[in-house]
This record gives sequence, C-alpha cells and structure tokens, in this order.
Amino acid sequence: MRANLYLTTILGLGALTLAACGDAQEAADPAATAPGQETASAPTVRATSSDTGTAELMNNDGDPIGTISLTQAPTGLLMRVEAEGLESGWHGIHIHAVGDCSDSAFQNAGSHVNHNEVPHGLLNPEGPDDGDLPNIHAAEDGMVRAELFTTSARIAENGPGQWLWDEDGSAVVIHANPDDHTSQPIGGAGDRVACAVIARG
Repeated sequence: MRANLYLTTILGLGALTLAACGDAQEAADPAATAPGQETASAPTVRATSSDTGTAELMNNDGDPIGTISLTQAPTGLLMRVEAEGLESGWHGIHIHAVGDCSDSAFQNAGSHVNHNEVPHGLLNPEGPDDGDLPNIHAAEDGMVRAELFTTSARIAENGPGQWLWDEDGSAVVIHANPDDHTSQPIGGAGDRVACAVIARG
C-alpha cells in the first residue's frame, strides 16, 4: 500500500508590533486595563483579494513530479505541495526571486526572495529572508503532501510580504537536503532537485 504523508506546517514570519499604553509596569499589570477596554496595536497589512496560483514542479531531467497550489489569504500565502519522486527524508524548500527553471540545475531561479537584504534562516537572529520556509518531508515512497504558510510573500497586488508576480516572476525550489535554518547561504540544503515557476491560477 502506498504510504501518504500529510504534513501541515504553519509559518508565521513578519513582525507584530504592540503599542503599549503607559509604562512597562502598567503593560504587565492586568489591572492596568479596564474591563472592556482594548489594548492598542499596530494595524496588520491585509490582502484584499483571494488570488490563486499554480506551479508545476519538475526534476533536473525536466520531468513533471508534482504541483504547488497557492492561495492568497488575508495575512499571508498558503502553499500546498504535492510531489513524488523525491529521496525519502527532509528537504529544504524556498521561494526564489526569478521565475526561471529552464536550466537543469535550476540556477536561473536566482537566490531567495530578498536574500540580498536579509540573511537566510528561520532560526537566524538576523533573518529570515522572505524566501525561507520550513522543511518538507518525503515518505519512503518519495511522496510529499504538505501545506506551508508564510506572511513574507504574496500573489495579491496588495498585502503582507514580497510580491511574487513582479516583472521577472518567482519560483519555488526544493533541495536535496534539509535546511538547518541558520547557516549561510541556504542552510546546507544542497543541490536544487526540483523547481516550479509560479504562475497565475
């Protein structure tokens, strides 16, 4: 019987800024806020459309191995990964800055989104860059079923994160090894073994 792996990963990037009222002692004291009185907080940027997109994953030989479906949520981007033919185990997966998977090593996809401005790594105190995502896991039969959520990328024209449908597009790249989420430049994730150009749904 073919084993199916269902993995749900929720990624909350982006910063939440709290606007405190009064001094730190008052903010920590529950009695400082009167019953029914809401604390002030910075407004959250929200997408006003629920755009969708698709991305067909291909391996280094150019063979299709799965799809990535994208759905814009008000506060981030939901990505459903369905793939097969990968080595079993954990794999790094990232959003890259250029929508080009035409070369067999997928180097035309460029570096991560916003990588030149922010260091890589979900566990990096100075990161992450806007292309960073949690690892995905392939079952013994090489199949992946996963959902990822990021607040650092979007397909809607407005909302939180980097816009992926800019002039040169964007791509999703799967790597041979897991991402350690700390070391540079890609967390030791190794070769690019699958690539998908993000297209409008």
